[in-house]
Amino acid sequence: MLVDVLGAEIGKGLRVQLAHPIGHVITLLISTTMYLGLQFVLGQGELRQDLLPQTLVAIGGYWFLQYAALVMVADLIEEKRAGTFAQAQMTPAPPWLPMLGRLITASVFGLAVAAVAALVPMLVAGITVPLRWAALAPALLLGVNVLAFTFLLAALALVSPMIGALQSLFTALVLLLNGSFLPLAFYPDWLAVLARVLPTTLGIEALTQTLFQGRTLAEVWRGGTLPWLLAHTLALIAASGLLFVRNHRRALQEFS
Repeated sequence: MLVDVLGAEIGKGLRVQLAHPIGHVITLLISTTMYLGLQFVLGQGELRQDLLPQTLVAIGGYWFLQYAALVMVADLIEEKRAGTFAQAQMTPAPPWLPMLGRLITASVFGLAVAAVAALVPMLVAGITVPLRWAALAPALLLGVNVLAFTFLLAALALVSPMIGALQSLFTALVLLLNGSFLPLAFYPDWLAVLARVLPTTLGIEALTQTLFQGRTLAEVWRGGTLPWLLAHTLALIAASGLLFVRNHRRALQEFS
């Protein structure tokens, strides 16, 4: 029963997203053009090969967050507007199960879009990102970090009429500060501290250290980036879970 509910939710979510591919294609074109254009401007008329690989990894994390959150939050908003949210909860399955299905759909779609969006600049500008086994753990933690924040936005969407504005604000801050324009090493100390509070930034920093600086996991751990990334991710998981329980109860009361 639980597996059936989860599979149905994932299948429904993927069908909804694939029903209108032209919108996603246009969004991809705009995103990749914006990234290359900004890098051209920041490079004062050239694409700086010393900065492109690091910023591409950072904006890849942003794209994953942006599209995963868009899928998950838009789905909830549409159900609330159509009045089908309460009906979707009329199942013996626990309330977190449909949300988990939405989260899986968002992760699959967000990861696919981020991969394609990153591939285009790699081909156009000849960007090369080295692959190292040490980067696998930070990459997985970065993915969990993004999905935990996505779940937090979804929990807010259950009750907040301003979720669209909040989502745009948070994702814009991530884009500005997580290293998508310039690597974190170029930031003033106070701004780097602020940037690390946002989702993706610590994961991008850990990835950068393993991919481009050749550090081992032990070195990244001793440097403090990996422990802070783990703590940040666990805090997001706890906060999003607690907020979902609270807001889900409030949302059902509104529709009862």
